Amino acid sequence: MIRIIFTLTLICFSVTLGFTQQKQEIKKMNKALIIIDIQNDYFENGRMPLVGSEEASLNARQILEKFRSDGLPVIHIQHLAARPNSTFFLPLTKGMEIHENVKPMENEKVIVKHFPNGFRETELLDYLKNKDITDLVICGMMTHMCVDATVRAAKDFGFNCTVIGDACATRDLEINGAMVKAIQVHNSFLAALSGFYANVITTGEYLKSK
Repeated sequence: MIRIIFTLTLICFSVTLGFTQQKQEIKKMNKALIIIDIQNDYFENGRMPLVGSEEASLNARQILEKFRSDGLPVIHIQHLAARPNSTFFLPLTKGMEIHENVKPMENEKVIVKHFPNGFRETELLDYLKNKDITDLVICGMMTHMCVDATVRAAKDFGFNCTVIGDACATRDLEINGAMVKAIQVHNSFLAALSGFYANVITTGEYLKSK
């Protein structure tokens, strides 16, 4: 009798453990990385170089390598200029290509966009829904434009967003004759996203938490 009880207990424990592990695995797979517009024109000698683009891309690569090692979905967003007066990310140029530091692997999804918001007139939302993705880790360029627009849209669509702040970059802006330095633009937009729209953390904080 004792042996039967022990056997039944062992079976129940194994089933429960297996179910718990399965739930944890499903939860883990509900996360995806979105890398936005880390393309050659944003780097030195490109048509629109940003401040700190190299450093940001190297941080993005660390996050990318973590997702690859964990076998989690990775989506690369690539902007192609569509307006007649566009000056960068022009089709069929070296500048529109995704930078070598975060170059997509053959099995990684690449989605082309023509607007700052990565969801606008693209397959991004359907792709995430089809994979049952609920949580997004986002990084890329520019902080004040495509990153900001995409994160806000993602939140409105119900996704939980984490932004890797030091894996993003932007540039100096001007308003009414006053120059706003890139670091101020960067920090201001991240501060605006932090809290309601996203959890904004550093590369080191993200990797340490995993």
